[in-house]
Amino acid sequence: MDDTIHYYTRNAEQLADQYDSLDFEQVHRDWLDLIPTDGLVLDVGAGSGRDARYLADRGLTVYAVEPADGIRERAQQYHPNPSVHWINDSLPELKHVQRHATKFDLILLSAVWMHIAPSSRQRAFRKLSSLLKPNGNMVISLRHGASPDTRTMHPVSADELKQYAQQQGLSFRLLNARDDQLGRQDVAWETVLLTLPDDGTGAFPLIRNIVINDSKSSTYKVALLRTLLRIAEGHPGAVLERTQSHIALPMGLVSLYWLKLYKPLVDTFSMHQGGSGKLGFVKANGWETLTNYSPNDFYIGRCIFDSDEATSVYRTLKDIGSTIKNMPAKYITLPGTKDEIFQVELNRSHAPKGSLVLDFEFLKSLGIFYVPRSIWDVLTNYSVWIEPALVNEWVTLMEGYNREHPNAYTKLDFLNALQWENPERSTRRVRDRVNSLADVDCCWSGRSLNKNAYAVDHAFPFARWPNNDLWNLLPTQKKINENKSDKLPTRQRLTQSRAHILEWWQQAWDSNQREFFTQANFALPDLTPNNTNYNDVFEALTVQRDRIKQIQQLRDW
Repeated sequence: MDDTIHYYTRNAEQLADQYDSLDFEQVHRDWLDLIPTDGLVLDVGAGSGRDARYLADRGLTVYAVEPADGIRERAQQYHPNPSVHWINDSLPELKHVQRHATKFDLILLSAVWMHIAPSSRQRAFRKLSSLLKPNGNMVISLRHGASPDTRTMHPVSADELKQYAQQQGLSFRLLNARDDQLGRQDVAWETVLLTLPDDGTGAFPLIRNIVINDSKSSTYKVALLRTLLRIAEGHPGAVLERTQSHIALPMGLVSLYWLKLYKPLVDTFSMHQGGSGKLGFVKANGWETLTNYSPNDFYIGRCIFDSDEATSVYRTLKDIGSTIKNMPAKYITLPGTKDEIFQVELNRSHAPKGSLVLDFEFLKSLGIFYVPRSIWDVLTNYSVWIEPALVNEWVTLMEGYNREHPNAYTKLDFLNALQWENPERSTRRVRDRVNSLADVDCCWSGRSLNKNAYAVDHAFPFARWPNNDLWNLLPTQKKINENKSDKLPTRQRLTQSRAHILEWWQQAWDSNQREFFTQANFALPDLTPNNTNYNDVFEALTVQRDRIKQIQQLRDW
């Protein structure tokens, strides 16, 4: 495979000219009516970018995967397009694509499958099928004929793909067989269409069973699912391990989100959360020492310098971890069985001596939480529908537990208490930073800000994707912020504003890099825990924009 990739790099100019000599509609005429009107496309083996450019011009966002540096760099240089996101990746692993935690409406492999060794094809097909959205299509063109040069080309078969499709629950259709468009007599082509009719995992009914039909009398089950949903939607970079069967999360992160969800309910409103009224994680030497803190005080990347506070936070997260392991994780089982759906491994650890940073290493040190891959995928991609169901069930449970409460709570009270978090504190912190600097430019226009009249904008609207991380908060002109409102910036607008955003990040947070990068590396896809590169954060931000667009279906700005 490496020799083939090197061949495409060495002969980039010649091969790109050859591919570009044919029109997309000429090559792919058999399935033009299947091109979605909007959404995300994965073009694997994108080559010169001919197909990626065509699909981008149709209004789609295209992830163009090409492992050959020469031909990929040529496409990026000669045909730049803000709707085409180029990725240096390859089958059968697609490691970088997998880290983006994104599902696609269309996956295209044009003249690629014959390069995949037969021993790697089943694994490659499994990876590709896991990237399809429900009702998404995968189109694979099969080249029949010997290799004319040093590129490795293996025999291919539509029947082989039909077998793989049956294994993965995809529908199979052979569209057509045709002659070579370049007139080569010894080359012929077939096109195969594969479709994922639904998610094929049973994860939706399983989640519904946990939320609605499970008879356990407490809010723990809903709290755990909402905790996992918030992490799945907001922190793709938090995944420690990703296999076909499960994903692994830092146990400390699960406990931290549990803390943020329960704090207003317990400490601010004293709302009962179970039939007994007692919560196993509320202990005198842990939780009860933190009653004066708000949920906003517990954010990723925060450095806690006070040793007593650090110890209290540590003990609280440990207590929460034990409660999760011994209660909801133990009792949330497959219907009709005692088989636990979630697995928890708690680590032995020691209270900090001195300060504590809520970073990747600390949160991982408390243990590992395992989530079935099918449930994780559903939580990641369908949070906009799942979260309202979770909140509604939580409200219903609290209405029952609090009937005899001395305070007469309404349904609106419960809903307000379950709001994720208040953005005001974080935006105030950014304002303080702007006011401390000599000169700050608007991150969208590049014009100098009037410090008596400016706004702090969430790059990704907080109302639809609640995130108060430093990278997501941008100083802007008031009028621009009003026009943007709760819209999502287009990829093109982000690209145009790149220099201004990077300048702000460095100007504002160079002195606080640990917190900035910890937050970014957790929240944005395909960043390593130790990343300290602002440019990499920006690239990941553009990928996250596509994920939010896919999940939330926001209006573009």
